[in-house]
Amino acid sequence: MTTRLLSGIRVLDMTNVLAGPYCGYQLVLLGADVVKIEVPGSGDLARQLGADPELNALGLGASFLAQNAGKRSVEIDLKDSEGKERFAALVADADVLLENFRPGVLARLGFAWERLRELNPRLVYCAISGFGQSGPMADRPAYDQIIQGLAGMMSVTGSEPGHPLRAGFPVSDTVGGLAAAMAICAALVERSRTGDGHMLDISMLEASASVMGWAVSNYLITGLEPEPMGNDNATAAPSGAFPTASGLINIAANKQEQFLTLCRLLEREDLVTDARFLTREARKANREALNREVSEGLRRRPAIEWEELLSRAGVPAARVLTVPEMVDLDQLKERHFFTDLPFPGPDGTGRTLRLSGNGVVVDGEPCAPESPPPMLGEHTVEVFAAMPTLTGTEYLDEAGALE
Repeated sequence: MTTRLLSGIRVLDMTNVLAGPYCGYQLVLLGADVVKIEVPGSGDLARQLGADPELNALGLGASFLAQNAGKRSVEIDLKDSEGKERFAALVADADVLLENFRPGVLARLGFAWERLRELNPRLVYCAISGFGQSGPMADRPAYDQIIQGLAGMMSVTGSEPGHPLRAGFPVSDTVGGLAAAMAICAALVERSRTGDGHMLDISMLEASASVMGWAVSNYLITGLEPEPMGNDNATAAPSGAFPTASGLINIAANKQEQFLTLCRLLEREDLVTDARFLTREARKANREALNREVSEGLRRRPAIEWEELLSRAGVPAARVLTVPEMVDLDQLKERHFFTDLPFPGPDGTGRTLRLSGNGVVVDGEPCAPESPPPMLGEHTVEVFAAMPTLTGTEYLDEAGALE
């Protein structure tokens, strides 16, 4: 049974590429009906983005496929009077409107927040942008790497000061999408009490700064400017990635009892009484020396053996895996994190599309999409035929291309 926490909620998803579509996908996984509104003839830019040029040419780029399962696609030209009329009709019947244009774009098309409220006082309107709807940087374009740099993320990633490094995945896009999904759900709860909609202004820059944890809080509270520490953890030692007889292993012996257990399993009880490592602060101050001692002991076994041994003894530890190794984990298989769906489009017969979930299990059932990502405009007739004053056939005849 698919999760239905948001059953009956209609979301209009006007977003492109990642942060917005990722937000919309989270709402799909929670049971919402998400209608993706796309530019006629081209659609979401992510349809052209991915590692497979053939899929990109079909409008089914891997980036699009990953974030749009379970959605329905409708083509609307918002620069056309007929398109505006149809969009207004959809807004009047929707619960949520989600967009990630630059600030002011939707207003210039005739749908400022005031107009949207007139059409639907119960509407939850969520605008995701790089910097928010206000401030001196609001009008700037932004992608994930731009935000990572501005948020300070790159300055604390890597092994040495002065050599900023981008995280290997689009973390700012992702946390922006998650922040938006959380805010939308909260706004829907509030609307259920008051009947009033809300305008939600989501800044990727601020969302990114908010998830940096101690890197920001240490500076705000103590004035300590963070520096990149590679795989080490600034809050404890030994806590980081260590070489073994085969493979790397992450160990986080952050508590005193965990450190004692680690030393016992390494057969290095002498480290417990070493003055350099007696206390938490002493271990942090002598991190490099402690890491050398721990690494030497770990070379007696492969990472997979240490993972089992340390975990059983209560010391947090796990191998450092590649993406293919992660995908093959029995833990994820047991919890049905991945969903297999038929490949979209007439040429996808017999092919399987495997997609990620979101790690949420509701009443024993994992959140999962029910249908594959849509072809461009696949549901235009279906959606508009259900509108009392519009028909899908007429729309297809009149739709024009967005310049």
